[in-house]
Amino acid sequence: MTLAARDVKLRYRQTALGVIWVILQPLIAAGIFSFVFGKVAKLPSDGVPYMVFSYAGLLGWNAFSSTLTKCSSVLVQNSQLISKVYFPRLVLPLSTVLSTLIDFGVALVMMAVLMVYYRIAPGPQIVWLPLWLLLIVLLAVGIGLYASALMVSYRDVQYVLPVATQFLLYASPIAYSLTYALSVIPEPYRIFFMLNPLSGVLEAFRWSLIGRGEMNWNALLYSAAFTVLVFIGGAFSFKKMERRFADVI
Repeated sequence: MTLAARDVKLRYRQTALGVIWVILQPLIAAGIFSFVFGKVAKLPSDGVPYMVFSYAGLLGWNAFSSTLTKCSSVLVQNSQLISKVYFPRLVLPLSTVLSTLIDFGVALVMMAVLMVYYRIAPGPQIVWLPLWLLLIVLLAVGIGLYASALMVSYRDVQYVLPVATQFLLYASPIAYSLTYALSVIPEPYRIFFMLNPLSGVLEAFRWSLIGRGEMNWNALLYSAAFTVLVFIGGAFSFKKMERRFADVI
């Protein structure tokens, strides 16, 4: 709790707008997506304004991206603490989750404002939203545990990860729906798109929020199974490499 609170304070301490950036970042990105993909490319948005459609997708994506970024770099950022004090190192990456949830809660308020403005009422499927959020965060933490442990010895990870994350952004159903993507991607290449573990869970996340789109249960089950395996594997790998952190960092 203390580490998470410190992270939030440090991020917004010397900014003019403070926590408002949590709303502005996805809002600006949704506006750009609305213009490029909605107005220019004219991609379908499941019968809702493209601003709402894209913001809902970005809300889930930002929870993943923010958790992964903070989790992967937390050991290097706290190198002095690791080298001087002994404590379970797993506490550091896990502490980043709380600050992500705080940011998510603030951004979710803006989502509610958009839905009121465009007169979109949430349906009963909204009750599933916490489960999809849990899967998104667990996947980010699982990958982040691998990345943070590797970054202690190989600083190259901090340069590779943002590039890989950017590719993953456009390979995930955020600016478009999963159904639309599967309809335009040639059949031989669909398997590569569906290997993205975020495809099923992000589509489910948006479905729960705005009640549009179709649930692809096969993709969702794959996302859930992949997430659990990555999280467990990441935790075991982290614990295995933990003993070397203080000597290498």
